[in-house]
Amino acid sequence: MLPKELLFAALEHKSTPRTPWIPFSGAHSARLKGYTATEFLQDEDKMVECLLEVNRLFKPDGLCCIFDLQVEAEILGCDLLWADDGPPSVASHPLDCDEDEDPVVPCECTIPSAEDGRIPLICRSMRRIKEAIGDTTALYGLITGPLTLASHLRGSNIFMDMFDDDEYVHDLLDFCNKVAFKMADYFIDAGMDVIAVVDPLISQISTAHFEEFIAEPFTALFEHIKSKGAYASFFVCGDATRNIEVMCKTGCHSISVDENVNIQTAKAICDKYSVSIGGNIPLTTIMLHGTQQDNMKYVVDMLDSFEDTTGLIVATGCDMPFGIPFENTIGCMQAAQHPDEVREMIKDYVAEDDDDLSAVELPDYANLKKPLVEAFTLDPATCAACTYMVAAADEAKAAFGDAIDYNVYRYTIKEEIPRFKKMGVPNLPSLYINGELKFKSIIPSREELEAAIRAVM
Repeated sequence: MLPKELLFAALEHKSTPRTPWIPFSGAHSARLKGYTATEFLQDEDKMVECLLEVNRLFKPDGLCCIFDLQVEAEILGCDLLWADDGPPSVASHPLDCDEDEDPVVPCECTIPSAEDGRIPLICRSMRRIKEAIGDTTALYGLITGPLTLASHLRGSNIFMDMFDDDEYVHDLLDFCNKVAFKMADYFIDAGMDVIAVVDPLISQISTAHFEEFIAEPFTALFEHIKSKGAYASFFVCGDATRNIEVMCKTGCHSISVDENVNIQTAKAICDKYSVSIGGNIPLTTIMLHGTQQDNMKYVVDMLDSFEDTTGLIVATGCDMPFGIPFENTIGCMQAAQHPDEVREMIKDYVAEDDDDLSAVELPDYANLKKPLVEAFTLDPATCAACTYMVAAADEAKAAFGDAIDYNVYRYTIKEEIPRFKKMGVPNLPSLYINGELKFKSIIPSREELEAAIRAVM
């Protein structure tokens, strides 16, 4: 089977000779040719050059042609903060407003056209990639999901709106879904075989809110994508375990998860609905900070944990960090495509744990002079869920000022990982107050967080 035929079979939940492999190399692709992430995401020729190198070096069955959840937001008026080592982040929210003002929904004339922003550049690069390798490699076009786009536009207030103004949330999500319809059309017309709707914030809401606000828009969106002849993938980051089943019910072909989700548990749910599942190679502990053998071992161990790999796709958990060593991704590829050979190569390998937890000094939480809020994140600059968790904590710090202390920790910083381990942080992002886990993979409203802080004052 050709690589793309192998992937298509897995997306249709059919058995395959081996498990397909997808490295979601977004801005990381730029490193392969010595460019910055900003250069890669703003230059058609550099984008094509780097993506072809990803295809050559990492030999994917499916190639991620774009992983930038800010493309739509930029067109709709969000200011972006660009970085050399990762995708841009949203720096302003045009629908944010004072508490005494009524929020608005953009009118339909603001829905991006095919000529707006970076859409023409991206679509031209997609067409060139399609012509070069589309006969053999499946091509993924990633678009921003309606909840994450709504959060970009409205800011963290969108979570409070779910309790206080459900009609507004429905209207805003309807608008954002219309944007997603158009983006899917543009990318399918440019030759994309799979449209992955990336909505990291799905992991940050309850199942009740998913069913109330999200189920209908996503069901309509996936039906539209399939009607255009493309495969539909539901891509979520963070601990989305509670929402896996309702995600399956939206009619997608596949679900992609990261290391916060137990993939064995999630696959058992997906199998009931004949939905394929992709993931969940850890981005930091294994891919960024591990050895090539660590990466090989993780993949073969994951494959060996399943009695039946039908519908399984070996993939990176999310957008790959910029600094991941190339040899680690190659190790994952070798393990996915040649598991028997790699299993023999690493049969005696034992990973080293060089984290000295005794060197980590935790605060004396029982005797703090004032409340301490600690945000444990993957990286707020690149993880949308982390961005909005930190934004909620930032607002609390602004409200309480010097009456509280506040720290943010990043899992992408190797020196900070031992603190995560010593604290026993279960999922990212998580918010602790005075050393106690208060919000795990769910972004609190302003009132919830402020009440939790006042409770320890």
